[in-house]
Amino acid sequence: MCGIAGIINFNGNSPSIKKIESMMDSMRYRGPDDEGVFIDKNIGLGFVRLSIIDLSSSGHQPMYSYDNKYVVVYNGEIFNYIELREELKNLGYTFKTQTDTEVLLNSYIEWGEKCLDRFNGMWAFAIYDCENESIFLARDRFGIKPLYYYVNKDFMAFASEIPPILKVIPVKPTANMQIIFDYLVFNRTDHSTETFFNGIYKLNHGHSMTLSMKTQNKITINKWYNLKNELNKVSRLINEDQFKNLLIDSIKIRLRSDVPIGVCLSGGLDSSTIVSVIVNEFNKRDIKTFSAIYQEGQVGNETEFINLFKTNLKNMYFTYPSDETLYEDIHKFIKIHAEPLPSTGPYAQYKVMELAHQKASVTLDGQGADELLAGYHYFFGIYFKELFNNLKLLRLVKEIYYYIKTHNSIYGIKTFIYFLLPSRLKSNIRIAEKKYLNKDFYKNYSKTNMVVDKLYNAKSINEAMINHIDYKLEHLLKWEDRNSMAFSIEARVPFLDHRLVESALKAQNHQIISKGMTKVLLRRSMIGILPEKIRLRTDKIGFDTPQDEWLKKRLFKDLVFSMLDSASFNNRKIINPKIAKKMYTEYLNDKIEISKEVWKWINLEFWFREYID
Repeated sequence: MCGIAGIINFNGNSPSIKKIESMMDSMRYRGPDDEGVFIDKNIGLGFVRLSIIDLSSSGHQPMYSYDNKYVVVYNGEIFNYIELREELKNLGYTFKTQTDTEVLLNSYIEWGEKCLDRFNGMWAFAIYDCENESIFLARDRFGIKPLYYYVNKDFMAFASEIPPILKVIPVKPTANMQIIFDYLVFNRTDHSTETFFNGIYKLNHGHSMTLSMKTQNKITINKWYNLKNELNKVSRLINEDQFKNLLIDSIKIRLRSDVPIGVCLSGGLDSSTIVSVIVNEFNKRDIKTFSAIYQEGQVGNETEFINLFKTNLKNMYFTYPSDETLYEDIHKFIKIHAEPLPSTGPYAQYKVMELAHQKASVTLDGQGADELLAGYHYFFGIYFKELFNNLKLLRLVKEIYYYIKTHNSIYGIKTFIYFLLPSRLKSNIRIAEKKYLNKDFYKNYSKTNMVVDKLYNAKSINEAMINHIDYKLEHLLKWEDRNSMAFSIEARVPFLDHRLVESALKAQNHQIISKGMTKVLLRRSMIGILPEKIRLRTDKIGFDTPQDEWLKKRLFKDLVFSMLDSASFNNRKIINPKIAKKMYTEYLNDKIEISKEVWKWINLEFWFREYID
């Protein structure tokens, strides 16, 4: 796990080594173990290394092919590299290292772009062809590893994060107001190729890019992985045993490492499944776990469920996030992420990674399971809509009955009604909730968002899950990347093994949601492996925080009122400070619950001050 960077000058001049090094310096935490620079003609590559596989100097990058024709910089892990290395040996290749980097490079030499189909892992890499004077960049199927780029008439720059690119662009960065609108109204980021910075883009997950210097620096972007097409190739349905075996194998190959491994244990179904498989299937009771704990009765406190593992685990570690720690960390946290986040949920993960630092260099966690198995509560509304549209009315009535009985809530019914509405009305309802928006800002960007069509118009559970993997999952993966790499940790996500994803998405809807329960396929596959109290729980999604309580504390009261009164906040013309102040006062008096909105105001303003002002 590392950080990569590059500059390609279109005028033929060699890139400045100082510029490459400045890009590397701004993400040094991604790779504290080694570094390297490559300059040839008009191309420059930079690399910072976090050593995970083959800790020797032979893993140094940029890495050259055996004939010096190709040069690679690579961030990620190819988990099936052992099997691929044997296949390549049988084809006549010899290997000087034990690294997956050399396997990746030789795979590209042998199979070209088709090598991507053979990889099981997470990656963002660039391979320079010295003879043909072209560079090939690619990202993994689901966007676990990031890659950003900037292009103008003079050059292209790319990097694992946005701040290195800000070091070399020739203009003052400006804010992308459409992305800010989508963030404030829909709580969404990373749903398109655009970022919060005008002119800086991300290469989409499952995409590759080729830049050829011999053809007038022509850039070609290709979607090499199409989830819907891959699902069409999977003919059989999946059962619980098949799902369990795929998940166990996914976890097994993600335990390949030459450094200590731990698990981020939230107490929920997904991370607990990973821990239970490691303990019960592989008998690794010495695996380290890292958990965020809050006070009894606070939102997000999972002590009761985490403690179920105390008899089976020897090395459990805990961190205790609070309003004081958030206040103390807020500027560093916002700077590390480089783009605003819609809640403080990722802060819990940030503290867990801080805890894991020095104790483990690799972590596993349950990211992706909610998208893969319809774990979010509003998926009930989508399921009810599917049954309604298919005239399965008796089953619909039964499922609504079980939902209310299980959850004692009508939220699923509200979302059911919402999902039946036309797109424009759906969008207007969400916009109308944000009374604090400046009127001109609202008029300029309310009609050009894409969130509703991409996420809220699915006709079935399976279509919704595909849409979530294509348009929602990536922001969670980005936050995990930033949180883990901030502390020089590689984060691995077993639920996003492409074999598991492609098989699970062929499940029938009753294997996903049934009788008021989500993730039915996972729950049934884990009988006898997962503690029953966790296997049957219905009230947990991801790392959570008591942000509603935190943002009412004195530290944040002073911060918010000061911010709302500031000239910078007023001059942005995004949020009406008078309305925001009135809403915050009502929130402090427990008349409304707008903690997520308050956090977004804070995060957005401090992001402006850090990166734009």
